[in-house]
Amino acid sequence: MKKIARKLKRSNFVARYSYYLFLIIYIISLGFFIKSILALNGIETLIRTVLIVVFSLWLAFYAFYNLLNLITKKYKPYVISTFVNLLFIGVLIGSSYFINVIYGGLGNMQDQSKTVYTSYLIKLKDGDFTEKSKIGRITKEDDIEGYKLTKNIITEHNLANEISNFDDYFDMVYSLYDKKVEAIFVPSNYISLYENSEGLENIESKTEIVYQYTENIKGENEVISSNKDFTEPLTFLIMGVDSTKDGLDANAAFNGDTLMLVSFNPKTLDTLMISIPRDTYVPIVCNNNKYAKINSSAAYGSSCVVSTVSKLLDVDIDYYVKINFKGVVNLVDAVKGIEVDVEAPTYGAKKYNGQMCEQNSDRQFGNKLVCIDPGVQTLNGEQALAYARNRHLYIGGDLDRVRHQQQVVEALAKKMLNFSSITDFKQIYNAVSKNIATNMDTNKILSSYGVLKEMALNALNGEEFININKAYLETYSLPVYLPTSGRYTSAQGYYKDSLEDVQKAIKVVLEKASEEPIKTFAFSVNAEYSTPAAGKGLKKVKSLETMPNLIGSNISKAEEFCKSHNMTLNKEYVDAGQAHYNSKVAAGLIGDQSISIGTLLANVSSLTIYIPNASPTPSKEPENNNETTKEENKENNEKQDESQEKEINDLTENFNIN
Repeated sequence: MKKIARKLKRSNFVARYSYYLFLIIYIISLGFFIKSILALNGIETLIRTVLIVVFSLWLAFYAFYNLLNLITKKYKPYVISTFVNLLFIGVLIGSSYFINVIYGGLGNMQDQSKTVYTSYLIKLKDGDFTEKSKIGRITKEDDIEGYKLTKNIITEHNLANEISNFDDYFDMVYSLYDKKVEAIFVPSNYISLYENSEGLENIESKTEIVYQYTENIKGENEVISSNKDFTEPLTFLIMGVDSTKDGLDANAAFNGDTLMLVSFNPKTLDTLMISIPRDTYVPIVCNNNKYAKINSSAAYGSSCVVSTVSKLLDVDIDYYVKINFKGVVNLVDAVKGIEVDVEAPTYGAKKYNGQMCEQNSDRQFGNKLVCIDPGVQTLNGEQALAYARNRHLYIGGDLDRVRHQQQVVEALAKKMLNFSSITDFKQIYNAVSKNIATNMDTNKILSSYGVLKEMALNALNGEEFININKAYLETYSLPVYLPTSGRYTSAQGYYKDSLEDVQKAIKVVLEKASEEPIKTFAFSVNAEYSTPAAGKGLKKVKSLETMPNLIGSNISKAEEFCKSHNMTLNKEYVDAGQAHYNSKVAAGLIGDQSISIGTLLANVSSLTIYIPNASPTPSKEPENNNETTKEENKENNEKQDESQEKEINDLTENFNIN
């Protein structure tokens, strides 16, 4: 060894110390590479093992071979091998960086590591807030932004105000508008949560923040995730966060305008997408199964949305993905646009000369308006987001917007695997990781590699890289009366037969049910062909009913109604001057009812009707008494129906348009 050391000292000084330097750099680079590549658990295990062995063997070869070259003073082979070594160092450093970018991005998507919550105390701009003001607060004690953080605001500002408790956010906001309370505690995204609701469209301009409190709470509101990976069928709930900011604060309350369940079978590459309209009226699981629009579940956080959708569709949801739609702009631009067949506006088409126009990503109008011509075209990021957001220019309103969002998601899914350079990949990946949050851990995300590889190979071979099918939940207009606020809300009921068909289709994709073979086939050249879709066109059985207007009707109609709905009917006869007496209704007919028109019947078990005993001002009856009475009753009934149902009709018309 001493002899070798002496010979090494006699070698060229620069060559000798460059040998030491490049050997150390290679060892460090190899260490980082091995650490990075081992983190890619389950991805090409054989290839990863071969790479580690090859680069380790090169280290041994380089160290021994160039030691001999320096001792024997053969500098030409030393220079060549050192150049190769530098190339390997570049590969190791570049690979480590690339892997760490991927791994870091996956880590950024982990929802539970980014729990930022903010609670606001707001009031009306034209109202005052004093120590005598009443404050509205949600009673649900595990609601972080609606209850837990409010205690910090109360303590921090020494608030001794009277607290009015509410079971529902919408009831609380309407109470603020009606000035029953002077201020209310709301979650951070209260504007986007309520601005699409009746009477609350101007909530941003009509309210102002009095106090706020923000806190990072790790692990709160955590949704228990599945143990499944991409080796078996999975379900994902995609939840839209319609923010004006790029990036995503996970777990905080968000608007639930976009709810899409994706069922995926990695064996067959079959995918089924079902979008749930934001106004679908369902029991909110985390709010004692109280009926409300499904998007209101988002006020309570991701867990509430997952459990509510899971109950509706009768499926275990394995994972959720929250997408910030502001990030759609960057993502679409990163893939250099997506091809979409833009539907022509069907309502108010002349307003923009037949174009589809919507606010830009910052929700600005005027010269910032984004306008698109109908037809097949490549949309940039701003255009794709505008198309996915718009509902006011389409007769179907939110139902049409749901279809457009599916178009955008499908086009994005097909385009994201087509990148031509590392720079393109990094842009796509950064846009995705910054604007997506999920409860799927890194190892389970990495398990998708095999499926993605198969999809990419299909795409390279000119085949469909994934089989995307769509399901539709058929809905109907369901104006519902809210007794606590005295308002109507433009909800949507769904058809049970449509829902059952969707549930069956989901189970087929997940291999929990077998698909029934089609035994009959009919074809007509005069009929337009369309691809069958689960749930579409099935409209036999409605999910919910509301209280009809029985005023002016015969008692027998109320009896038949209560019998068919398994309700108890109580009859009270009233005289002029008594409560519930209706002077506009003839004696013996229904003058009033205990349940308001439009009240949801789901929790109604009894009905009381009030029947006038006699007309207030008896007069001599004409000879054709019976006919005249019938005509008067008919006229009175029509006027009564018209006045009492005007609000419902206006609401329904507004719902169908908006």
